[in-house]
Amino acid sequence: MASTTFSGPVTSTNGFVGAVTGNITGTLTGNVDATAGYVQLRTVTATQLADATNAVNTSGKAAGTIVFETTNSYIYVAVGATATSNWVLADGTGAVTPS
Repeated sequence: MASTTFSGPVTSTNGFVGAVTGNITGTLTGNVDATAGYVQLRTVTATQLADATNAVNTSGKAAGTIVFETTNSYIYVAVGATATSNWVLADGTGAVTPS
């Protein structure tokens, strides 16, 4: 199989096969087959999660965003995109409302 290096934006209508290195920005649609064996989540403290002015609440937050809160070892899921949208525990037993 041929190997090609791209720089700048690339659009594919039939997909890519093989290793992708570097950061992927923008919207990723379709199926992703990851073989690294793990998923790395963004980490925050309980204080950071509860602070509406913290970057976790102001940068890149969208409904469905997942974070690992390190103070209590909890996984939270955002229910909205605003800085004050709730973060719900992954098991549904509690929530944090940033303020």
